[in-house]
Amino acid sequence: MSFERFHEQWYEQLNHLLQLLNQAPRPPSNEEQNENLRKLVQKTISHYNEYYRVKSLAIKQDVLSVLSAPWSTCLERSLHWVAGWRPTTAFHLIYTEASIQFESQIVDILRGLRNGDLGDLSPIQFGRVSELQCDTVRQENSITDELSQWQDGASDLLGTCSDMEEKIEVLVKIVEKADRLRLKTIENLVEVLTPRQGVEFLIAATELQFAIRGWGLNYDRQRSG
Repeated sequence: MSFERFHEQWYEQLNHLLQLLNQAPRPPSNEEQNENLRKLVQKTISHYNEYYRVKSLAIKQDVLSVLSAPWSTCLERSLHWVAGWRPTTAFHLIYTEASIQFESQIVDILRGLRNGDLGDLSPIQFGRVSELQCDTVRQENSITDELSQWQDGASDLLGTCSDMEEKIEVLVKIVEKADRLRLKTIENLVEVLTPRQGVEFLIAATELQFAIRGWGLNYDRQRSG
């Protein structure tokens, strides 16, 4: 199966997972429901794991095609960082969702009522998320520097065929490193969150993916119409 076809099927399965996440009872009323939320989070993370496993194979086979991402819309490609989404986007999403939910229930919070959603992150959770964000920014900048160095050496592509192969191998490692950071960012964040918060984060992240893709498809249709 081509990666383009896999990408299409993977999105279809992601849409099914999104429906399951949205249907999950929140807040959970007992430990069984809480465990089901935990399983849903892990199932979604496993789905992302599968995506990057297959993508890694595609990168090794044809990294330039993965970078050009013909299976993505123009809008999606305009937002890409090293052949995918920028890892620090996940932290902006967490803070945005936490802020929206906090503001919607501020009266209850002032009364001492807590409901355990993303608007109810504890100081310890905020501290851990902040630490992860700083570490992710550092790694993100390092990968950006590596790609810049690779691009600065464009003149090396005028050399022999073996030189070209070595350059491509370096590029493969850079893109794989970016994908590992993307996946690790998601995994680290859900570890900090409760099962309910993890579900809400994954819903927000997935809905953002679908929204961007939907806008991109509409734009591309209007452009070609």
